[in-house]
This record gives sequence, C-alpha cells and structure tokens, in this order.
Amino acid sequence: MPSNKTPDSSRLDRVVAEARRNAEQREQGYRERALKLYPWVCGRCTREFTRDNLQQLTVHHRDHNHDNNPPDGSNWELLCIYCHENEHSRYLEADAGGSTGENGLAAATHNPFAALKDLLKK
Repeated sequence: MPSNKTPDSSRLDRVVAEARRNAEQREQGYRERALKLYPWVCGRCTREFTRDNLQQLTVHHRDHNHDNNPPDGSNWELLCIYCHENEHSRYLEADAGGSTGENGLAAATHNPFAALKDLLKK
C-alpha cells in the first residue's frame, strides 16, 4: 500500500518520534534520581507517598528548564500531580501578564486550604 506521506513529513515524523524517546529517557533518568535523593513527600502539601501511589508524585524543575538536571538535584522538587499542576498554571498566568509575586511568578490570590484547619477540628 503506497504511503501518502511526503519525504519531508516522514523525516519530520522520525525527528518527532526521536525527540519524544529522548525526552522520555531523560525524564526517567532524573525522576529515578530524584526519587532516590528525596523523601516521597510532596514539597507543597506534604502528602506522603508509597509504592502504591508513587506514580502521582512528579519531579518539578524549579527553574522550569527540563534540561537543567544537576547531579545533586538542586533544581528539582517532588510535587504531587495536583500541586505540580497548580505550580505550572501559576507560572503560565504570570507569563501571560498576571500579577507577580516572589520570583516573578503569579501571586496566589486564593488559598483553597484556608479553612482546612477548622474543618479538621470538627
């Protein structure tokens, strides 16, 4: 069966596939190292993780550069998927021109856990 792809699109497909493979390998490398270096606790909400739910713990690059992976892990922090998503959405909002707080990131205006202490007392 003849392919409808031009030589350029086939080459582009190969380049994209290779880039994805390289990114996955790079991610596995720094993820495994970070999990060995740090306790399995979210750096923001302090949720603890076990082998059963470890896939919900992610590696966040503090400077948002996924190629900056120093051997001592100084550019990483472990965040749960929820805190990681929140961190990146704050960064995107700041980049889009929102208000800025420390480090030039968007200043948080809402604290979803503000009443948590009172709720736990009940």
